[in-house]
Amino acid sequence: MNTPADKLPDISMDTNALYREEMVTDRRIGVLRILHPIKADGSADTARAMVFSGEAQLMTSIGALPISFDIPATTFEEAAAAYNTASKAALERTMQELQELRRQAASSLVIPPSGSHLRGLGGLGGGGKIQMP
Repeated sequence: MNTPADKLPDISMDTNALYREEMVTDRRIGVLRILHPIKADGSADTARAMVFSGEAQLMTSIGALPISFDIPATTFEEAAAAYNTASKAALERTMQELQELRRQAASSLVIPPSGSHLRGLGGLGGGGKIQMP
């Protein structure tokens, strides 16, 4: 008999792409994550480079919006110095995406012309009311 668990996708970790995560914060601006490559046995994988990512929050009218972004760097010192530039670029992309979502939401509204009426539908008319398509 098929159970809901039988329908779930096979979820497994890629043991060739493992990282140990370290978080650093100044307790003021944000978080910088350092991903240290490791082998399946947990030892350091010196054949791969460290990966750096940052996190920041954008305050909106509905609360804090977390923003994550990659930081192109080869050392922690470079990543810390590049945090400002990378966070500004991520915030700018996020703002553009939010504006595009607002534009799409606004363009999905259909406003019939004033004075138009739908006949034969129980007297419901357009009358300038907003209708969803």
